[in-house]
Amino acid sequence: MIDDAGVLQLVHLITRWVELAGIAVILIGALWSAYRFVRDVTGTGGGSAYRALRSNLGRSILLGLELLVAADIINTVAVEPTLTSVAVLAGIVAIRTLLSLSLELEIEGRWPWQRGDG
Repeated sequence: MIDDAGVLQLVHLITRWVELAGIAVILIGALWSAYRFVRDVTGTGGGSAYRALRSNLGRSILLGLELLVAADIINTVAVEPTLTSVAVLAGIVAIRTLLSLSLELEIEGRWPWQRGDG
């Protein structure tokens, strides 16, 4: 049977892996976006290639941020559920949410709630 210290170590390990996955998604997405940009700019021209670069890079950052928020939630709720740690988590989530919204606006050219047929 696993004791409390073992459970905490396991949760810390899971948190670190989720954080590393978030960082990897951002880095791999940035490299892939740069590769596609170079490929597209040599083939079609700069305008559409630049827009695709921004869109692909923004999506990679958004996905990576989601994983980093998940790691923060796991760490706060499972490891250190104090009022201070929950307040810090709320601040981190608020900042990352605003960043995600601004990235979404940059990628799509409109707010997420403005999606529609028109």
